[in-house]
Amino acid sequence: MSRLALSAAWLATLVAVPALAQPTTFATPKEAIKFRQSTLKEMQQNFKRVADMASGKADFDAKVAESSAARAAELIQLPWAAFGPGTEGGKARPAVWSEPDKFKAAQERGKEEVGKLAVAAKTGDLAAIKAAIGSAGAACKNCHDSFRE
Repeated sequence: MSRLALSAAWLATLVAVPALAQPTTFATPKEAIKFRQSTLKEMQQNFKRVADMASGKADFDAKVAESSAARAAELIQLPWAAFGPGTEGGKARPAVWSEPDKFKAAQERGKEEVGKLAVAAKTGDLAAIKAAIGSAGAACKNCHDSFRE
């Protein structure tokens, strides 16, 4: 990875650190939607960085894979409070609110699988990362297919 790309990745991480200070309530539904979208977008960017390495689209860098997977595992914990009653909209399908148990199960599966990816990335073993990335990606896809426009 080039120095510029690495610097950009670190800058993005530093700018996004305030996202860890997750609000428990939102002043408006629009704030909730914005929070969940920005958190999930940053999670996707970190996940993609690791997925690109696992697929050979990007050179493998164990340290970048570890930090990106760890950040994705942190971020996947955050957006769910922003799907409360009255926050319908954005790219979320009505099923988020009409099928809350199914939505909660999809959240939990995603958190578990992205957490497993972070553990695999911590080993620095590309084969372990490749094994974990598929399950994590499948969990994300399942949730998107059911609950995202």
